Amino acid sequence: MAYEIPVTQARAELAELINRVVYGGERVVVTRHGKPLIALVSAADLRRLEDEEAVAEEQVIRSVSSIHSVTSAPGERRSFGIAAEHRRHDHQGD
Repeated sequence: MAYEIPVTQARAELAELINRVVYGGERVVVTRHGKPLIALVSAADLRRLEDEEAVAEEQVIRSVSSIHSVTSAPGERRSFGIAAEHRRHDHQGD
């Protein structure tokens, strides 16, 4: 659970908040009108979050790149009203 503090109070207590984050291992959420505005996290927390984000992006890229093109059946094109299709041209005999 993060410690929440209004932005006006956070301005006055910035040094203390930094100590809470760095030495106390806390996460601080600064709010404006009761709504989260920013979060103060340690550099180690930020690094971990960025590493997790990079791993998640890599998983999405691998998933998308593993999808193969599938040709629809001729009857499906007619039943869905598809009037055109893309055909790959090999320019070997041109």
